[in-house]
Amino acid sequence: MSDPYETTEAHLDRLLGRALNSFDLPDPLVERLGTALAHSSSLYTTHHSPAAGLWRETHRHTYLLVDGGSASLWELTYRLKGDRGTRCEVFASKAELGLAVTGLFGEAPAEAVPDPSRAGGPDDDVESDLSMLSALFATSAPEERHREYAMEESADHARRVLRRAENPDRPGEAVAERLRSAYAHRITQAFGGRQCLADGRDAGFSLYEHAFVLLDGDEFSLWEVEHTATPDGRHMCEVYGSEAAARGAMEVRARVR
Repeated sequence: MSDPYETTEAHLDRLLGRALNSFDLPDPLVERLGTALAHSSSLYTTHHSPAAGLWRETHRHTYLLVDGGSASLWELTYRLKGDRGTRCEVFASKAELGLAVTGLFGEAPAEAVPDPSRAGGPDDDVESDLSMLSALFATSAPEERHREYAMEESADHARRVLRRAENPDRPGEAVAERLRSAYAHRITQAFGGRQCLADGRDAGFSLYEHAFVLLDGDEFSLWEVEHTATPDGRHMCEVYGSEAAARGAMEVRARVR
C-alpha cells in the first residue's frame, strides 16, 4: 500500500530502487522524472492463476513535471511458479509492458474486459434430445483458468448483478456484504447462446461467470444464468454462488420434449 504522505521524489526513488530493470529506462526520461512535482499511482490490471502458481499486477505511475508536462512509468509486479517473493520491473510505455508480459506469461495484458452479455446472438441450432442437452450442460472437468481482471467499479457491478437476479435462492446478504470489498472483476461466458425446447417452446440459455478480486486477496465468483425459459418467453436472469448450482438450474429449466 502506497504512503499518501510520501513525497514524489521518495516515491520515484523507491520505485526505481525495487525495479530489476530500472537501468534500461532511457536516460532522458529519468532526467525528466527527476523534475517531477507530484505523482499519482493506480492499479491497472491484476491477474491470478492459483492453479499454476502465477500472480501479477500492473500499475501506472503518472508524474507531473516542472515543465508542465507529464510522464508515466508502467510497473509490472509478478510472481512466477516456485518464487518465494515478488519481482518488479518498470517500463516507459504500455507497449513495452505488453511485450514483457508476453515474454513472461505467453499472453498480452487485457486493455479492457467487455461484458459478453452485450454481444453475440443465439446459436440457431435447436437441441431436442435430452441426452445431448444434459451433456451440453454438464460441468466439465476443472481446468486452469487464467484470470485477467479490470479495475472498473467492481463493487457496484456485483451489486447490480445481485439486484437483477430473480431466483429466490440467489446469494443473500452475507455474499453481498463480502462483495462490497471487490476492487477488480472479470466477466467470462462459460456457456452461451444455445437454444433448446423448454415446455415445447424455443428457449435460449447463457451462463456467465462474474469473478471478483476482494481487498483481502480472495477471489469470489457469481454465476449468472440468462434464459428465456419463462411462461411468456421473456428474458430472465438468475444468479448462483457456484457453477454447479447454476448448471443445475439450467437443466431444471430446460425440459426437452
